[in-house]
Amino acid sequence: MHNFLVLRVIAKLLLPFILLFALYVQFHGDYGPGGGFQAGVIFAAGFILYALVWGVENAELVLPRGLLRFCFAAGVMLYAGVGLYDILAGGMYLDYSVMAQDSVKGQHLGILLVELGVGITVSTVMVTIFYTFAGYRR
Repeated sequence: MHNFLVLRVIAKLLLPFILLFALYVQFHGDYGPGGGFQAGVIFAAGFILYALVWGVENAELVLPRGLLRFCFAAGVMLYAGVGLYDILAGGMYLDYSVMAQDSVKGQHLGILLVELGVGITVSTVMVTIFYTFAGYRR
């Protein structure tokens, strides 16, 4: 890997803002454009930028494949677990109004948890796909 100083400095400056913007999109998705899918792609793009600038080997030290597998399974389980909880609480699958005493608070909590599960799943799957293609020639 070549040592492109300007590229590394710019990436080091941009990475925190990219990841922070992903968190903003994730948690602001209830009130405006955005949500789990968009935030997951932005978050994955930040890690992919890291891998492109500092190398896939260094990126795998920061975000190992085992952790990725655990996180995308946990994201799917969070999504499905919200629906299962809704059924056990007496509602229909993904009927968030039974998640709290007030139906509006239940809707907010349910959407937040489901979108978090989607964001975790999308980001980890995107990074896993990148790792797979980046390590293809090794």
